[in-house]
Amino acid sequence: MTPSLSRTGTKFRTACERVRNDGERIALVPTMGALHEGHLALIRFARERADRVFVSIFVNPTQFGPTEDFEQYPRDIEGDLRLCQEAEVDRVFAPSVREMYSDDDLTRVRVAGLTEHLCGAGRPGHFEGVATVVAKLFGLAGPCTAVFGRKDYQQLKVIERMGRDLMLPVEVVGCPTVRESDGLALSSRNRYLSDEDRERVVVIPEALSAAVRAFERGERRAGVLSTPVAEAMAVAGLTPEYVTIADADQLHPLSDDTQIEERALLAVAARVGATRLIDNVVLGEDPAPIEDDEG
Repeated sequence: MTPSLSRTGTKFRTACERVRNDGERIALVPTMGALHEGHLALIRFARERADRVFVSIFVNPTQFGPTEDFEQYPRDIEGDLRLCQEAEVDRVFAPSVREMYSDDDLTRVRVAGLTEHLCGAGRPGHFEGVATVVAKLFGLAGPCTAVFGRKDYQQLKVIERMGRDLMLPVEVVGCPTVRESDGLALSSRNRYLSDEDRERVVVIPEALSAAVRAFERGERRAGVLSTPVAEAMAVAGLTPEYVTIADADQLHPLSDDTQIEERALLAVAARVGATRLIDNVVLGEDPAPIEDDEG
């Protein structure tokens, strides 16, 4: 069945209210389109948690910096709607930029602390744009469950905190990172990679897996766990933007001599050519991205 399509916030809000009035719960999956298997996993994850699954498709201009790829970001609304139909999505909200940001728009949502490091350090204003557009989506959707991927771990934590601090009636849940057969995290930006670059970037899940196994063997020194990851990426020809071990909840970086206790976030961002990729594992919580063949 073809999913219903809303282009305006008013119609989307009305559709959400109608579902709740019928006694059903909505799961919202916010996306920027260019849907792939990772998004479909989010949709399946959402289906387990609600009666109706609504997907938003909106390339949000306020989360792109002046030198970033907003104009080049892949867009394929017809393909996205086809995948939503195959995934049995109930409704798609696909607004225009003008619908989400009026000409006299003045309001932005800022989450302090959680946005200062990792991706926030090199992308000023990015998480303000993310928090703003998600707050708008939550305001339109009303009480619901909202599903986000753990690949964008910092984004997930920012949205969790925003929802809690603003007392929004939305349950935010994180879906485990979906990976390709060689461990690379699925991303819309993977399609930018040349064949040669695609072979090189597998070093990211390989290095993260080595760190997970070292942690499982008892290594707790933050620097000993993170340094080999950065070195492996550089040897493979990637340009690391950051390789950071941070508190898994507050996201502040840990010094190299920190002795990790129960868990910590190991997050990376790197460029290969013009493509920027991110990935992460929570040491002490997540499995290795690549299974140990010796196991």
